[in-house]
Amino acid sequence: MTIFSKIIRGEIPCYKIAEDENFFAFLDINPMTKGHTLVIPKIEEDYLFNLEDELLGKMMVFAKKVAVAIRQSTSCTRVGVAVLGMEVPHAHIHLVPINKESDLNFRNKKLKLKPEEMEAIAQSIRKELSQK
Repeated sequence: MTIFSKIIRGEIPCYKIAEDENFFAFLDINPMTKGHTLVIPKIEEDYLFNLEDELLGKMMVFAKKVAVAIRQSTSCTRVGVAVLGMEVPHAHIHLVPINKESDLNFRNKKLKLKPEEMEAIAQSIRKELSQK
């Protein structure tokens, strides 16, 4: 079982953004920028592009809704999308609020945010999602 599966099951705490029957979104605990979110399928699959076409399509639509809410809550220029999948063997999409291309460089120093700041960011994104 992956760490992401444990997050979905509530065995590991997270700053949850959204969830439906197939997908789960939560803040990255080592964010590149404020609002950096991970979108994952609830099924354990190591590689994003091994997902069935229909599920992958639904995942992108789910991620789009989350990205719109991130953009509105963070006032970023864009929400960058990255698929790396090397650090956790569970398919995931990074949604990263960016104002310039270099904001999406994974070698950049990660932010160190306090729990109350992480919760405030998550709450702000959830608020935007609830208005849809």
